[in-house]
Amino acid sequence: MSENKYAGFWLRFVAYLIDAILLNCINWLVIFPVMGAIGFGIGATATGFDFDTMSEGDIIAMATAVGGMLFAGGLIGTVINILYFTLMEASKYQATIGKLALGLKVTDMDGKKLDFTKALIRQVGKIVSGIILLIGYIMAGFTEKKQALHDMIAGTLVVKK
Repeated sequence: MSENKYAGFWLRFVAYLIDAILLNCINWLVIFPVMGAIGFGIGATATGFDFDTMSEGDIIAMATAVGGMLFAGGLIGTVINILYFTLMEASKYQATIGKLALGLKVTDMDGKKLDFTKALIRQVGKIVSGIILLIGYIMAGFTEKKQALHDMIAGTLVVKK
């Protein structure tokens, strides 16, 4: 593959923004009903909580429930995100909706389609790319093949079709 076929940082960033908007909508469609089912819907907040009349135990229980709900919502959102990126990039399209919109696809180092395992490794590698102050993502702007750290970990490329 010639160097001019690699997708650089900014193209990948815009593709991610498209995917992020889509995923936020999907996540809220899943998480809001779960919140409502456990009592944190609009009705619960409309009645309000009177902390002056609540016992200390009630306040602690409420804080624990809210913390648990936030953790569960974050976990559900993370699973949805990982599955979305993994399944889309391992599909026949080799791209998420954002990448498809910009004419990009994800391949292995030989230009072949990713299998599920390699696509999953790429997604887990994104945790590493993000945890080091996003430097793993920024690397895509400076490496020869426009690879981010997670691409190097998984042995993948993002290319223009």
